[in-house]
Amino acid sequence: MISRFRPRVLVAILCALTLAGVTALSGCSSSDASRGSKITLGFSAWPGWFPWQIAQEKGLFAKNGVDVELKYFESYTDSINALSSGAIDANSQTLNDTLSSVSGGAKLSIVLVNDNSTGNDKIIARDGITSVADLKGKKVAVEQGAVDHYLLLLALQEAHLTEKDIQLVPLVTDAAAAAFVAGQVDAVAVFAPNTSKALERPGSRPIATSAEFPGAIPDHLVTSAALTKDRPKDVQALVNTWFDTMKWIKDNKATAVEIMAKRGGVTPADYNTYDAGTTIFTRQQNLDAFTPGVTPAHLDFQANKIIDFLVGTGLAKARPSLDGLFNDQFVKAVPQ
Repeated sequence: MISRFRPRVLVAILCALTLAGVTALSGCSSSDASRGSKITLGFSAWPGWFPWQIAQEKGLFAKNGVDVELKYFESYTDSINALSSGAIDANSQTLNDTLSSVSGGAKLSIVLVNDNSTGNDKIIARDGITSVADLKGKKVAVEQGAVDHYLLLLALQEAHLTEKDIQLVPLVTDAAAAAFVAGQVDAVAVFAPNTSKALERPGSRPIATSAEFPGAIPDHLVTSAALTKDRPKDVQALVNTWFDTMKWIKDNKATAVEIMAKRGGVTPADYNTYDAGTTIFTRQQNLDAFTPGVTPAHLDFQANKIIDFLVGTGLAKARPSLDGLFNDQFVKAVPQ
């Protein structure tokens, strides 16, 4: 199984290092990336992002007139850092990880809500542990600084515990799942498809999921600010492709599941169990999410809530500005 995130270092340092190294290796600078004819779109292991694989295999990017190099990252962190540094043009990533990058100085735009995690991020415990409160004094594996670290902290807070009340075992997500199955830890916080691996441990069960924290983990198509400014037609084509892909999946469900399951390294039967845990957003749900509001369904509200949490727990060092981050012009312009 594959990690959706790894512990990040300071984005500003990464940007400098990448511009000196990784970007040079790829043959372009961050400014060159926004001017090229091809858009490099990153994604990694998460059910809400696997539809991009269908878009590629079924020629839907080309149908919308955009030349896309779809780049799959075994490490979610690598995809985050690639976008922050300008090594790729767009990426699939969560809101909290995007806010962390922005707090480090990255200039990004959220142009689409792919989905909300409604159960596919889970805290899974061994037999004998039936609640988050039972984690006190126990070993819990999680990818530090990652989306499920955030979920774990939320769940602990609800149970009137803190991270100091558990023995945190920092491991990348696939390794965390493997350690749990091997009996090396008492619980693990992971996302699908790593959840399937973790649940192979006899007697294991989820004791908390993202379904209990509505709106806390939205997933997005995020682009460099330069791309939305310099190549809005291509960004529009990416967003149009997403909704065309959703229609293709609806009309070809079985084939779509086969493609996405293969990309995720699981069986179609396993993949079908992820349906309820990832709520794919319609265009109207996107419009509603982008609209400013005062509930978790609204991105600005959720973003400020996440920022308060990240800064309060030290997961982010500075409070990022939301100015220009949420860009709904492309969803609004999707053909009806």
